[in-house]
Amino acid sequence: MTQPTGRRPRTDAQRNRAHILAVAEQGFTETGVEVSMDAIAKRAGVGAGTLYRHFPNREELIAAVLADRGPDLRAEQADIEAQETDSRAALDRWLTAVSAWMQAFEGLPEPLRTAHREQTSPLAPSCQEVIATTDRFLVAAQRDGHARPGVRGVDLYLGTLAAAWAGGADSADDSVEPGLREMLRRGWATSTGRE
Repeated sequence: MTQPTGRRPRTDAQRNRAHILAVAEQGFTETGVEVSMDAIAKRAGVGAGTLYRHFPNREELIAAVLADRGPDLRAEQADIEAQETDSRAALDRWLTAVSAWMQAFEGLPEPLRTAHREQTSPLAPSCQEVIATTDRFLVAAQRDGHARPGVRGVDLYLGTLAAAWAGGADSADDSVEPGLREMLRRGWATSTGRE
């Protein structure tokens, strides 16, 4: 008898996956994204083979945790679009949300940087979606004269990523990341509202 294709995963496999994601989120929160895959498997009480069946590498696991348990950027985007009538404020609020997403776990900026460069990374689609949304908010602000022409969404994404990375450095204090984001804001925002 032929098995139907596209069948749903078994209930125990779904339960294992959800449990692994919960344990990985806890590990990322406590230790950062560099926590070993073996440590996650051990904490989850599953064999390494089970972990790797669900998530073949760390980037797959990070992408799944961000999608399942990370900050909900789509919800934030919808809130901004519903609440903000000023395109400069909307872009600024979006970049704040992106910064929080990039800092959801210690060490996350590095895999995001790699994903931007290596389009085969499991994190690359999320990065591209964030860049595309950033571009939409930016174009609206440019149209209204609140953002300088020539600035691109990818520039703001990478600038925000750089600030998030620097804010996570061992030598950084709490003022580094917001200070760098303010410098970035001064680079993209117009001073008069029209240029």
